[in-house]
Amino acid sequence: MTTQARRGSPAPPAPPESYDDVLGRARAVADAVLFEGYVLYPYRASSAKNRMRWQFGVLVPPACTAHGGEYAEQRTDTLLEPRTADRLHAELRFLHVRRRTVERLDADGTYTEVPELELPDRVLVPWDEGHEERVLLHAPLAELAGEQAHARTVTFDLPPAVEYEPVLDDRGRPLGRLVRRRARLTGEVHPRARQLPGPYRVTRLSVTVRNTTDAPAGDRTAALPHSMVGAHLLLAVQGGRFLSMTDPPEWARPAVAELRNEHTWPVLAGPADREDLVLSSPIILEDHPALADESPGPLYDATEIDEILSLRTAALTEREKREARGTDDRAAEVIDLVDAMPEAVRERLHGAIRGLREATGEEQAPGRPTAGPTLPEGPGHPWWDPQQDPEAADAPSTVSIDGEAVGEGSRVLLSPGARRTDAQDTFLRGCRATVEAVVADLDGELHLAVVLDDDPGTDIRRQQGRFLYFKPDEVAPLREEEP
Repeated sequence: MTTQARRGSPAPPAPPESYDDVLGRARAVADAVLFEGYVLYPYRASSAKNRMRWQFGVLVPPACTAHGGEYAEQRTDTLLEPRTADRLHAELRFLHVRRRTVERLDADGTYTEVPELELPDRVLVPWDEGHEERVLLHAPLAELAGEQAHARTVTFDLPPAVEYEPVLDDRGRPLGRLVRRRARLTGEVHPRARQLPGPYRVTRLSVTVRNTTDAPAGDRTAALPHSMVGAHLLLAVQGGRFLSMTDPPEWARPAVAELRNEHTWPVLAGPADREDLVLSSPIILEDHPALADESPGPLYDATEIDEILSLRTAALTEREKREARGTDDRAAEVIDLVDAMPEAVRERLHGAIRGLREATGEEQAPGRPTAGPTLPEGPGHPWWDPQQDPEAADAPSTVSIDGEAVGEGSRVLLSPGARRTDAQDTFLRGCRATVEAVVADLDGELHLAVVLDDDPGTDIRRQQGRFLYFKPDEVAPLREEEP
């Protein structure tokens, strides 16, 4: 609904955004951090890769830091221009591990723990589930300085608990139950602010997250139920501005160099035009991270490619899919997502090069991600031909090397120089190759595009334009009589 102001009177100010609205912009990206590696393809508990989990942002009890290389605390340091901001909103998010076991209901009415319980649509197995926890902090910035900061420390205590979930057949008759056990987990969030000296009104904001659980020393398996997994912070100040830690203003670089970020890294979050929101993550991100438009949903493995994961998941056997569905509800959602994925959505996963789209100014057609730049094409000249760039310098057809004219069709001996840093050059030194073209870059420097003579994929490389490039002083003309 729109409110129209009276003639001659100023329009009413827009209502201030709520704390939840501000932080909600970053939660989608934060979820990708929180659940990174939660359950990996093939999404089954029996998979070897799913037996060593929880790789990022694990804060263990202090007594367990000697085992496994984990830490008990993380610290976020960032710079803030308060401007008109007077309050800090912070949200600590993490997963609390719940150990799940499976019990079968016997004929005598007792329950027996079993390694699996098979149902028509899933196979239930023991599993460590991650339950999302949120700890909120709202504090006036003025109260985060000096000794007052200790009064703003937020402590939390998640007591131990046991939960039971009945397992029923398709007629509603009990077959067994799932037992979830939660261990005690305590911690604290300690914020602190200090205005820096100098002509700029800049505040150094520090937030330390600690696991304070009094748990006995043990290995990683024993420590995980008492740990904060995937711990990260969302920070927001309405009416203020955070400075980028990756690309700060020139005047702020000395102050940024003195900050201490331990086991986490803060970046500007939300839309690119906002600077009032920070995501401090155990995974290093760039400023204003965003999820890919083409991504169909969470697949819990950001180091993989959605297209490959989707195709592999679709190829699982029905038995494997049933076990995945019984492993975890989130794994079941992945299986259902892939099984129901329309072909048009699957095609969208097949390559979108946003950087080239920005360079060419081409708009993406709906449902058809751009696979490459749009450049003039002619017979025998696909888009990847470097000489099709209208700004490319003219290149001669041959170049003189050791007194011989070398050009298309010439055979050469590769001898990469010391200035090249590609480790592959070690294996290419001394190999024979055929020159495909002499090309020039935008600076006018000449290069030779070559394919290896003994590469069984030479025809495919020629077809796709996947050449190796060397400068003229990195090759030598090959005479036929040379062995």
